[in-house]
Amino acid sequence: MFVVPVVLVGILDMLQTQNTIIRNFPFLGHFRYLLLSISPEIHQYFVESNTDGKPFNKNQRDFVNKRSERQAETHPFGTELDVYEEKYEWAPHSVYPEEVMDELPRMTVGSNCNQPYNASLFNISAMSYGSLSAAAVRALNKGAKMGGFFHDTGEGGLSPYHLEYGADVVWEIGSAYFGCRTDDGDFDANEFKRKARKPEVKMVEIKLSQGAKPGHGGVLPAIKNTEEIAKIRGVEPYTKVVSPAFHTAFSDAPGLLEFVQELRELSGDKPTGFKLCIGRKEEFVEICEQILETGIKPDFITIDGGEGGTGAAPIEFSDSIGMPLEEALVFITDTLRGYGLKDDIKIIAAGKVITAFDIIKAIALGADICNSARGMMFALGCIQALKCDTNECPTGITTHDPSLTRGLVVEDKAERVANFQNETIKASLELLAGMGLTDFSQLERHHIHKRTEPETIKTFEEIYPSVEVGAYL
Repeated sequence: MFVVPVVLVGILDMLQTQNTIIRNFPFLGHFRYLLLSISPEIHQYFVESNTDGKPFNKNQRDFVNKRSERQAETHPFGTELDVYEEKYEWAPHSVYPEEVMDELPRMTVGSNCNQPYNASLFNISAMSYGSLSAAAVRALNKGAKMGGFFHDTGEGGLSPYHLEYGADVVWEIGSAYFGCRTDDGDFDANEFKRKARKPEVKMVEIKLSQGAKPGHGGVLPAIKNTEEIAKIRGVEPYTKVVSPAFHTAFSDAPGLLEFVQELRELSGDKPTGFKLCIGRKEEFVEICEQILETGIKPDFITIDGGEGGTGAAPIEFSDSIGMPLEEALVFITDTLRGYGLKDDIKIIAAGKVITAFDIIKAIALGADICNSARGMMFALGCIQALKCDTNECPTGITTHDPSLTRGLVVEDKAERVANFQNETIKASLELLAGMGLTDFSQLERHHIHKRTEPETIKTFEEIYPSVEVGAYL
């Protein structure tokens, strides 16, 4: 009985002309593609070590899982990192550590508006409904409400699931203006005003570019563009949705700042800023010069490092376009400081920030607030299956297949998200106290050390000397 179907498959394989391997090795050739389909799992479970996995290694993934479950965070037998390897980083502790603060720190954003927002130090970075399932968005939103931190919508629009639990929301406006677009795809001011004035919306963020694919519009595969998602975004369902790489509402630095001012006024004077991955430095310098020229200041700037991730980015853009977060933070901070703008414009950092040390390092380099996307996905139960763009995510996070999303229990995952955020903030307070500091504002570049060569150690201040306030004026 088994021989007949094997022979039939073999005959069909020899007759087909599309696949050389299957044509030359009938029936047996299928096993190659079967093994390829599960190669990420094989590599993750049986090949990679605790520290060499990409984009995140086993230790990092396990760390988030344990923190999400509030399990013991101790690590046996010492660090697994090679502390003499180039690029190893650490923070100096003090022999006179301070007492750990009980109150979780917050940062006021909005020195240029009438409805400033008091933000947590660690929040959910931009992830759209569409790239994520409804269950995932609901769990993130409920977790943000439980923990008192904000939830960035991503460019896919302000969905009902971003509002369901009443968490603080940052509404991201991308180049396709999803959720506030005309039939022609242009910006719809009236629709934006109606939604932006909802009490849950605390800040508005204009997306210029993102770390995983700067200079390239967002992509939602047709299989993930359901009727509900299409209705929220204002597009045709079950079609591939590609956001333009550019905005139609503006095309230069003065236009960007005018759009910032327009959205701030339409939202009821809520904090408004923009997000970008740094590419051509002179373009950001021009924005700063135009801020001084026009007097229009964004309330915040979100920096997405080139190491950012998404489920639908061309590999050339993911691998080879965009400035990494470390260099971008230094450049943005120094430029704002040089033009005397840093005190009025808060910096939000995003790009593989998941640990307390990541937060300490980002703030030392100039950030005021940190966001995490993939860290929050791990808290939801992500196993890094690398199937985000296939609608086959086994954990129900990046799929709209009901048979898979049913496994994501909102109440359970929301608690994990809240735990991860809360415990990471507490750990950053412990690090700060261990360094002999009492406030995050005391962190500076000299507080982070880096091995730049096998026998050379430098502080970040030595690597990136700080620019004096007003030096570029």
